[in-house]
Amino acid sequence: MVWHSGKTDVTKGQLFRQVPRLLFGSGVISRLGQLLPPIGSGRLFIIDSVLEEQNIAKRLPIGHSDVVEWFPAGEHEPSTAQVDELRDRIVGRSTYLPTGVVGVGGGSTMDVAKAVSVMLTNEGSSSQYQGWDLLRRPGVFKVGVPTLAGSGAEASRTSVLTGPTKKFGINSDFSMFDAVVLDSSLISGVPRDQRLYSGMDCFIHCVESLQGTMINELARSYATQGLDLCTKVFLEGGSDEELMTASFMGGASIVNSEVGVCHALSYGLSMELGFRHGFANCVVFNVLDDYYGEWVNRFRTILRAHDICIPKGVCSGLDSDAMNRMVAMTMKMERPLINALGEDWQDQFTPGEILSLYESM
Repeated sequence: MVWHSGKTDVTKGQLFRQVPRLLFGSGVISRLGQLLPPIGSGRLFIIDSVLEEQNIAKRLPIGHSDVVEWFPAGEHEPSTAQVDELRDRIVGRSTYLPTGVVGVGGGSTMDVAKAVSVMLTNEGSSSQYQGWDLLRRPGVFKVGVPTLAGSGAEASRTSVLTGPTKKFGINSDFSMFDAVVLDSSLISGVPRDQRLYSGMDCFIHCVESLQGTMINELARSYATQGLDLCTKVFLEGGSDEELMTASFMGGASIVNSEVGVCHALSYGLSMELGFRHGFANCVVFNVLDDYYGEWVNRFRTILRAHDICIPKGVCSGLDSDAMNRMVAMTMKMERPLINALGEDWQDQFTPGEILSLYESM
């Protein structure tokens, strides 16, 4: 199998999607209030619970009518059940919707904020909207404040959730943030391993975008610059501002192109083994030499520079049912696989090939 070189005609003339308002720079969290609508019936702040001990709430413009929900992002990947429960709790408190939703944390917390925003205005369970362009109505005004760089959730139209039978994104223009705050001071204390795994998520976003069939020149520019910055940060000691920039650029690139083989496979690992997204991507990317060649070698160079060793044999304890569920989950990721391999991806990326890759991890 040879990784795809990419084409430019698939998305010719497409609408380029991007978050309309952005505050950037160290300390700009103090200006978050400039982006928010009036308090009115109150605003909803969804904050990663790991930040509670850091007194992050003191840096946010939280008023008396606002509601704070501490989300346990560190426990496991976010689920549709959590989103539905949080939405129901908010709706049960008042006859009026919040005037805004603010997500403060890593990719999981921002994904939950995006999902809650749209589920406040769309009926039913969030599991009904796992897919592409299934939402019927815009969500409540929402702002993303990343405290971990790499996921690109601040720039993407996807809210990735684990549902009853699958891990899949709510993927819609309605689920993009209306504004984001990129404050490098918020990522300065991230633990080394977590910083790298999340940063490699950005690295992989850029690679999969650049090597895909859905690429266009504007997305290519974002991915190229994001990849250069990410490499600089992890091999030359670049700054936190450069890492936040890379994360945003990687997210902006994939929202206007697509991810690829690595993400299609990583969802199965997260679903069956509970791996966090950035770590799952690293485990998968480490075995994709036949698909992303030189980029896998650069990825390993970065890991060696930071003394990080990706474990092997992670699937060895899974039974055949679990392995088959992961294969089935991967086969559902049609758009990423079309992006990576073309319209005839099923001829190349067979269930046997997928199973073999999982067994090699």
